[in-house]
Amino acid sequence: MSRLIFIVALCIQAANADPVKVIFDTDMGNDVDDALALAMLHSFENRAESELLAITITKDHVEVPPYIDAINTFYGRGEIPLGTTSSGVTPQQSRFTGIIHEKIGDNPVFPHDLLVGDPVQEAASLLRQTLSSQADQSVVIIQVGFSTNLARLLATGPDEHSELSGRDLVTRKVKFISIMAGAFAEISGETHLEYNVVQDIASAQILAREWPTKIIWSGFEIGLAIRYPAASIENDFLYKERHPIRESYQLYIPTPHERPTWDLTSVVYGIRPDHEYFELSPPGIVSVLDDGETVFNPDQNGQHYFLKADDDRIPRIKELMTLLVSAPPQP
Repeated sequence: MSRLIFIVALCIQAANADPVKVIFDTDMGNDVDDALALAMLHSFENRAESELLAITITKDHVEVPPYIDAINTFYGRGEIPLGTTSSGVTPQQSRFTGIIHEKIGDNPVFPHDLLVGDPVQEAASLLRQTLSSQADQSVVIIQVGFSTNLARLLATGPDEHSELSGRDLVTRKVKFISIMAGAFAEISGETHLEYNVVQDIASAQILAREWPTKIIWSGFEIGLAIRYPAASIENDFLYKERHPIRESYQLYIPTPHERPTWDLTSVVYGIRPDHEYFELSPPGIVSVLDDGETVFNPDQNGQHYFLKADDDRIPRIKELMTLLVSAPPQP
């Protein structure tokens, strides 16, 4: 399929479906794949395939909310509400969020209204506020960081946003979670303890045990097998002299490194679950052990599934990711 035909196909697919209502929960700043995933979400929204309702953050550093605001502003959506949490999880400064401080004269290179130290709504409160305003069974949560915020959401009680408990609110409003977490295959012959789980094991255990809707897990092995092309970083973003995605990538680990697409896989499934980019496991239940290992047990009544991607699917997935991540903002 030529590139032009592929792009036309994307537009036709977008025109034939209602936008997916999305909450993006991220540990932005720890790895640059979160930034690539956010760029992809903006491209999906440009194609009327999704609507980004809110972004909640699980990395506990003051530069992260302004950085996300700068990315959203770059793509023309600086109004998207942000929520954060004071969890103490990964408080270290990021390699790339510091681009928010760069200026030409008195003007920031990447404009943003939210400044370091400005108050940001608490994540669980924003989740409740956002969910309560949406139609039943309409919201897809894409979680690509720790489970901190969603576990805290489950523990909330009635408030000014909804008379429902957190669990009941999720049951009513959420369609499913597409989550980058865990590992469901050995890596180099060994069990892999995946980062997003290990950083907050207690919350991951709560999520796996108590979350009341379907959960689609993208394990470490999936993104590891699909690398974002270095050639795209070097060539596909030159429509802007200064591009926050290209610069963030190069600050994290410069090309010719090709970063695994862990978080991007959950975005692809979350927005296009019916396009067969991935194969799904049979239904089952994921358990998170005390050391962070994720164990999948088949169960016909289970609501957990994990993604699979064979060698025949990977080129198609990579092409989609490359086109969407590198797409320009809307005029």
